[in-house]
This record gives sequence, C-alpha cells and structure tokens, in this order.
Amino acid sequence: MKIKTIIFDLDGTLLDTLKDLQESVNHTLAHYHYPLRSLDEVRRFIGNGVRILLTRAFPEGTSEAMIEEALVIFRNHYSTHMYDNTCLYKGIDTMLSTLSNAGYRLAIVSNKMDSAVKELDLKFFNGMIELAMGAPKEHKKPDPYTVLEVMKAFSCPADECIYVGDSDVDIETAHNASLRCIGVSWGFRGRDFLDEHGADFIIDHPSELISLIQAI
Repeated sequence: MKIKTIIFDLDGTLLDTLKDLQESVNHTLAHYHYPLRSLDEVRRFIGNGVRILLTRAFPEGTSEAMIEEALVIFRNHYSTHMYDNTCLYKGIDTMLSTLSNAGYRLAIVSNKMDSAVKELDLKFFNGMIELAMGAPKEHKKPDPYTVLEVMKAFSCPADECIYVGDSDVDIETAHNASLRCIGVSWGFRGRDFLDEHGADFIIDHPSELISLIQAI
C-alpha cells in the first residue's frame, strides 16, 4: 500500500456546509444593514477562511476594524447554527468507513476555526478521523503548515500521503506541501474549475476515491 495517509478538506469535500455558512454570513451582514448574499455568491467566497469570506461578502473598502467586529458576530451565530442544514455528502460515510477499515490513516485540514472543525468531526465522523485541525490565523491554506503538521504527527513522507479537496486553495495547499491533490467535483467549485487549476486527479463520487487510492 503506497498511499498510507489521506488528508481531507472539510467544507465542500466531506460536509455540505454551504447553507449554514450563508445563513451566518447574512446574519452578520443584516446586523450592519448591508445587502444579503446569495448561495452562489457565498459559494464563490468560501475557501480562504472566515476572515476572507466576510471581507468578500462585505462592501468593498470595509475597514479591518469592522471585519474584526463582524467576525465575532459571525462566529457567535455559526457556533449555534452550524448543524441547521449541514450534512455529509452522499457516500462519504461509506467511503470513510471503508478507508478506515482498510488501515489508511485519515485526517482533516480546514481553514475553519479549529474549535468548529473539532466539533464537526466529533458529530459527523464517529472516530474514523484520527486528527482534525483548523488552520491558525497566521497559517491559513494555501499555507501548507497544517498539512505538514499532520504529516509530522503521522510520520508520513510526502510520497505516502495525498490531499483531497474541492477548490483551487486545496490544490495549491497540496502542491505547497509537495503532495498530489485529488479534486472532488461534488463540492463548491466543480470539475472544469478543478481541471483548470491543476488538480492531479478528479473524482465525481466518493466511491471512486477508494479505487483511485489503490491504483496510485
């Protein structure tokens, strides 16, 4: 078995979190009486962490001080509403169970708040994920810091590890860590986007990951 460790992005890869993120973004915008954002707009804004998500959602030129204030409002709302609509993508539970039972080491690296990543991990993944990490403020993806931390914790060299995600940020993160990236087309971007941004492989259903990993 060449690949021994599989590191997953969270939002748009394992969990469909889009609606709950939109609701928290719009709750925050409404606090300031700003126009609300559509689901497709929020989909495009996701990928670089909450601070950048809010910066993109707020009117151009919004001050850093206001974004800092808005982060508190967003986080307070999201912490109590992140289960309203969020769910596993179809086939994820079977895929993770199969990989775990086959002996692969599984991890999550996300740009979400670390506390939210760990809480979502506990709720949805039934102990199948060995390590789940949110990126610290100074090391948001595509900085490979958290991916490298997982590799260090697992004593896993780059040629025995692969990254799975749904965005250009994930592809860049993987490549910055000298890993190959499997892009998932069911997430927030789509197959054409992933191909244009250099995904090493692209899959359309979680069941395809198992055979791909075995073939690499």
